[in-house]
Amino acid sequence: MNSIQIRRAGIAVAAAVLLPFSLAACSDASSDTKAAPGAAAGDPARTGESTPAGDAMTTEQPFGPACAGVPREGAGSFDGMAKDPVATAASNNPALSTLVTAVKQAGLVDTLNNAKDITVFAPTNDAFAKIPKADLDKVLADKELLTKILTYHVVGRKLTPKQLENGSFETLQKGMVTTKGSGEAYKVNNTAGVVCGNVKTANADVYIIDTVLMPK
Repeated sequence: MNSIQIRRAGIAVAAAVLLPFSLAACSDASSDTKAAPGAAAGDPARTGESTPAGDAMTTEQPFGPACAGVPREGAGSFDGMAKDPVATAASNNPALSTLVTAVKQAGLVDTLNNAKDITVFAPTNDAFAKIPKADLDKVLADKELLTKILTYHVVGRKLTPKQLENGSFETLQKGMVTTKGSGEAYKVNNTAGVVCGNVKTANADVYIIDTVLMPK
């Protein structure tokens, strides 16, 4: 009888020790399931990994620090943007509202939405804020100049992160943009950093950048 009691006590102790670990594992699995792809890709703790799995994530999912700010649900989420053509998708992203205003001002909404298989380097609101307000207002009021600048941000084919490692591409404006980098760190024209890359829309791959590109 004493032997049975001792055995039962041992089982109870083992269960008490293992239960917290089991609950923690379940909690972690639940958190991973609910996290948006961009949030996971933008997590510094994850993006610092240099394993083959991390490289696979970079080429297939959005990456970069600004991805964490993308809504997890709705039209402005990564899943939502993937269903809409690029100009419409951008209009649902709060961080791109200045770009959307400029695109509308230039009359390029239909042009971008109807284009096939393009890449857009999309400046954030903060990127436009680097331009003095008086200068930005002049550009927005000059449709020809505005169109030239905006189409300089568009390449007529889809580009993968791998292609950005050391690339040179003709834009719709007919000028050239250069790209360099690796992993999750890329520069365009050595001035603009990609802050959220490889964002999919229905007709374009989008790389959100922190500086407005100026045609040469």
